Amino acid sequence: MATIHFIGGEKGGVGKSLVARLMAQYLIDRQLPFLGFDSDRSHGALLRFYADYASPVVIDDYASLDQVVEAALEKEQRRIVVDLAAQTQRPLLRWMEESGMLELARELGIAVRYWHVMDSGRDSVDLLARLLDRFGDQLDYTLVLNQLRSDDFDILEASGQKGRALALGAKIATLPKLHDAAMTRIDARSTSFWAAANDGIGLSLLERQRVRVWLAKAYAELERVGV
Repeated sequence: MATIHFIGGEKGGVGKSLVARLMAQYLIDRQLPFLGFDSDRSHGALLRFYADYASPVVIDDYASLDQVVEAALEKEQRRIVVDLAAQTQRPLLRWMEESGMLELARELGIAVRYWHVMDSGRDSVDLLARLLDRFGDQLDYTLVLNQLRSDDFDILEASGQKGRALALGAKIATLPKLHDAAMTRIDARSTSFWAAANDGIGLSLLERQRVRVWLAKAYAELERVGV
């Protein structure tokens, strides 16, 4: 069964593109077939770091979005990774609803999962509530708690939205923190995570080792929730 992974969260700066990059690197390292789609028209991370595996997609163009489903149909067991830019959730959901996309995906045997990437703020929790209000049990959800932004998710815990998502079958993944200096150097040099861990362009020996440790932890989370 092919799977479409929408990497979202709506809010800017929560780490959506980081999760998409991490998933792409995981699939490459595990030799799992995938295709990426990048919706950021200005500085798309998948197109920047994994250009050989990614294509642009225009979120407010139905014909462009239709290609995501068509790509999932081309090969069984292929993963489709869609990196959603900030403020793209509304046109995406409109396309889903007006196209009957989720119903069609079920008929075709395509799994659809929405990865809601979160920081520790109230906005992320409110956006999660709206997503659950809109789709309920029609979507598979993974909540990604991004510790690169903060490791204090008390607002989420107190809101009741985590329990609500779990009741709908959601999975929870924690993205561990990576030392800020290493991440800054990786991004500044447009280096893939593999290159950072192995070639280490601009990274010291111990920085490369920290990247390897971080990748191992992050991969373990992806394997635990399933990709």
